[in-house]
Amino acid sequence: MIEIIVKSIRVKTALSKSRLKELDYSLNPYLGCAYSCTYCYAPNFTPNEEASLNWGKVIIVKENLLEILRKEVFLKRKGTVGVSTITDPYQPIEALKKITRESISLLLSHNFRVSIQTKSPLVLRDLDVLIQNKKKIDVGFTVTSLGRWKELEPNAPPPKARIRALERLSEEGIETWLFLGPIIKGFNDHEIESVIEEISGIKTRIVFDKFRFYRGLKYKEGDTEWWKKVKENILNYCKKYNIECHEESEDWIYERKRFFKPLF
Repeated sequence: MIEIIVKSIRVKTALSKSRLKELDYSLNPYLGCAYSCTYCYAPNFTPNEEASLNWGKVIIVKENLLEILRKEVFLKRKGTVGVSTITDPYQPIEALKKITRESISLLLSHNFRVSIQTKSPLVLRDLDVLIQNKKKIDVGFTVTSLGRWKELEPNAPPPKARIRALERLSEEGIETWLFLGPIIKGFNDHEIESVIEEISGIKTRIVFDKFRFYRGLKYKEGDTEWWKKVKENILNYCKKYNIECHEESEDWIYERKRFFKPLF
């Protein structure tokens, strides 16, 4: 694993308007991500040039984020907050800084909903907070591959550790989902059934999507006919293993809004 350079900045806002239709806000305690995933689009949307150009090598800590958030929870309209959208909120630096934990606690105590997406079992550290707020939270884990994951996510926790963490959260009655993707033509598209089978005994949902090209990425998008066949296979596997599946599309947005009934 490469040596990570950690720097700090001060910010003016904590909650940003989300570009994702199912989320009202995004909250990113850090800029840059130590997992260095080779398919990641986030460098294109990271506002700090040093972190963006040195992806996986430089992590920026928003040192005053909690100070700002304590004000914004009173000023912002209540809504659903995605934690995080351009970085992993539970990457290794979080074990020390605990900004994600404190942010989630603050948001939940002020009646915001929180949607977490991560690749790290470190989220289990915050099980006490999550259990106390089951009706206001969901947690998703990304799994791209069970066999070739190191090529895609060189510094991320093993996928089976993520699945076991997802299982634990589900057992506690917390809304969970697994993001199966991005699915890359000729790379991990042959592993789809093995991932679905691996989680088939867990009460959860699957959300899936194909790889989408962004500047600087080495993979190519699959063609329409390929994706049509892959999608058909996924839905058939989901029926076979009796698990709920959604493409990351308007269908998933509808489902998210359905099980995230308004609190206010």
